[in-house]
Order: sequence, then C-alpha cells, then structure tokens
Amino acid sequence: MKLTVIGCSGSFAGPDSPASCYLVQAEWEGRTWNLVLDLGPGALGALQRHIELDAIDAIVVSHLHPDHCLDLCGLFVVTKYHPTRGPLPRVPVYGPQDTAARMSRANGVTLSEAADPHGMDSEFDFRTVVSGQSFTVGPFTLTPSLVNHPVEAFGFRVEADGKVLAYTGDTDSTPALGPLMTGADLVLADAAFCEVRDTVRDIHLTGRRAAQAAVAAGGVRRLMLTHIPSWNDAEVCRAQAAEVWAGVVELAEPDGAYEL
Repeated sequence: MKLTVIGCSGSFAGPDSPASCYLVQAEWEGRTWNLVLDLGPGALGALQRHIELDAIDAIVVSHLHPDHCLDLCGLFVVTKYHPTRGPLPRVPVYGPQDTAARMSRANGVTLSEAADPHGMDSEFDFRTVVSGQSFTVGPFTLTPSLVNHPVEAFGFRVEADGKVLAYTGDTDSTPALGPLMTGADLVLADAAFCEVRDTVRDIHLTGRRAAQAAVAAGGVRRLMLTHIPSWNDAEVCRAQAAEVWAGVVELAEPDGAYEL
C-alpha cells in the first residue's frame, strides 16, 4: 500500500499545499487501485500530477467542512462536461449523512440546482458511512470511526496488503482513536492546534495529543502529523509530539510518497 500526500494544509489551502487530500494505492487483480481520502480546495489540480481523474476508484470524505470536500464540485464539472473524455464513469463517494445534498448545494449555480439534493447523483454514487461498519473498495477494507469534531466526522482505518493506515481526519482526543490507531503501520494525525496557544477543545489535536493517542493505542509504527495550517510553525508541532513519541515524528509533505 502506498500513500501520496496531495494536500496537507489545515483548514485552508496554504502557499505550499492544497487543503486535505491523500491518495492511497494498492495493486489488485492486475491493476493499480486509487482511493482518495478527502478532496479539499486546490487538491483536484495537484491530484492530476499523480493520476488521471478517470482513474479514481472511490473518494472517501471524512466530514463536510469545505477544506475536506469542496473540490468535489470541480470533479463534478470534469466528470460531466469533459469535451473529449466525458461523461466519465460514476464515482463512488463515501461520506457522512447529507453528503449528496450538501455538495449539491455547494455546486448549484441556480436556486433550483442548489435546492436539488440529488443534483450530483448522475456523476457520483453517494454512500453513507456508519461508524464501525467496514466496507471495501477493491483491495481496501475501510473502517470508519466517529471522532471528536464539531460536525459529524470520521477517522478511517484503511487496510490492504497486510498493512494498516490510520487517518484521523479532524478530531480532538477521543477514545475512538484507540481502535482506529492500534497496530497501524502509519498514523496520519490531525495536528492543527498548538499546546498553550490553542485552549479550545473538541475541535483539533495538537502534536502532543496526537502522539499521546498513538502511544496509548499501542503498536503504532510511524506517526505523521498533518492538517497543519500555514500560520503554524510545523516544527513546533513536531517538537510537541516528540515530547511523547519515542521515534521519529514525521510531517506530511505535499507530493510526498510513502510505502507502508
């Protein structure tokens, strides 16, 4: 299983990175399968440096804040209107309740379009995820876990080729991070907040709290911090995690590719 970071900037696209988007790939039945975790602003362009858009096998949306899903509107345009290759195959989109209606409202250019909760159904096959209920996409088995964020939000445990990627999505500390992370080959953890400065709770992890969760889960081999806004010093986030994590604390880098 291979992870490629398409975008890792927290809350909005930064000067050096799109917002949240991760490409997960594995070989199965004679071809490469392409799973996209989140599709935030700026990610659609960067994703095309790595795969053709008609090669996407499925998209998984962790939650419906714009920085994790808004480029679905651009993909809708490509899927429906590409002059030489469209219409492209209908793409499965897994996400929280109301994903289809929310994205239709975001995409609507007229009042009637925005009011149609099924306005993107011809292009996307929307499927609602339920915490604890696993589903498969080709070689991938994904298990969603409801996490701690102001809206319905999920972390995902992604398994393929005997390897485990744990993606927290956006979350603060929660018991759900235990089963999500346990034994993971790589934990991709939200670290948008900084200790001392960011005192509000139940929104994001800090680097320290991400490391604490990984240590408590047990068996985690690699810890990678992501979703760091461009106004933060990523090295501060790394240092706060390193106070707890005994190994190397990695930072997600746009276009970085990592073999699990």
